[in-house]
Amino acid sequence: MTRARLMRMLLVSAVVAGAAWLVLRPSPTWVDTAAVETGDVLDSLEAEGRTRVRDRYVITSPIQAQARRLALQAGDAVAVGDVLVVLDPLPAPALDVRARSLATANAAAAASRVSAAREELAASEVTLTQLQRESQRLDQLAKSSLVARESAERARSLEARGQREVAGARFRFATARYELEAANSALALGSRDRSTEVALELTAPVDGVVLRRHFESTRPVQPGDPLLEIGDPSTMEVEVDVLSADAVTLREGMPVQLHRWGEAKPLQGRVRRIEPAGFTKVSALGVEEQRVWVIVDISSEHADWLRLGDAYRVNASFALGQRSGVVRVPATALFRQDAGWAVFRLQSGRAVATPVSLGLQGGPWAEVLDGLAPGDTVVVHPGRDLEHGRHVRVR
Repeated sequence: MTRARLMRMLLVSAVVAGAAWLVLRPSPTWVDTAAVETGDVLDSLEAEGRTRVRDRYVITSPIQAQARRLALQAGDAVAVGDVLVVLDPLPAPALDVRARSLATANAAAAASRVSAAREELAASEVTLTQLQRESQRLDQLAKSSLVARESAERARSLEARGQREVAGARFRFATARYELEAANSALALGSRDRSTEVALELTAPVDGVVLRRHFESTRPVQPGDPLLEIGDPSTMEVEVDVLSADAVTLREGMPVQLHRWGEAKPLQGRVRRIEPAGFTKVSALGVEEQRVWVIVDISSEHADWLRLGDAYRVNASFALGQRSGVVRVPATALFRQDAGWAVFRLQSGRAVATPVSLGLQGGPWAEVLDGLAPGDTVVVHPGRDLEHGRHVRVR
């Protein structure tokens, strides 16, 4: 075999081998990528809730009577003393001997409620005075750096809460007085001569708006029948039912963001109370779940949520933990490897399986403690066929 023929055979073999390699080599996998960056990681709990007026007053009928047609509409503003409902006497006697005794007992019970409400108001005012003194004292100490600033802020929050409790006690005291007046009026109405009977006017115990009407046209009513509901929309709060397993991770005073209430800007709030007892609720899938009511105060300015009404749906996001200025990676880039977590990091056009140590995880991000640096590029949504060292091509 001549030298020229040998060279031709070697050249043909090299071409055939190269063509076979080109045909048989695995084609690059198309992937989506994201950059590792520095930012914030927030772990939150999402749950659905609804608004409710905190101080709600149900106006009920104190006697058997004929209620006139209601002129007030839901949303109408009312002031203390405004006439809400007018009750006319029934054709039959409004009070017989038994009913008169019952009206007398109701008047006595209403008088007792007035006394109890007065004492409750006095107690709340005393508590508020003490909280104001404590807030002033801690504020002075905080200015002198003798106590932590958080202590002064907590004292101011308690003072604000005490003011709201005093306002609520005043509302309850006013309601009790009007209930006493209504009970006495019922007793007087049943005792007077039928020929001199006049209509009974039920007035508003507090300033607010009409939340709901329980009837519209003229109708007979019985004692205790609900007629109207009124309340102050500025005292709106949010009730959120969460799983009992999630409720144990929440704390009073925890910040909350309220989303999907009708505006793009979320409202701010804080957890005021976590109910001590749960209840059973059947989910949309037919599964029985133990739920717990969590009450959230809206801390945003009232002007920001003027159009938010009673029993409106909102989504509450509870902030369980937050890290700022940390190295973070998209959560969609993570996958399980042995007993830990890993990502595919792009290096020279190849996907390199890189173990990582994670910190806080929440939402779309996860905190990276070790294994990656800002500026690294990782594969997001890696497929099952992606392997270590595989050639990849970025979409």
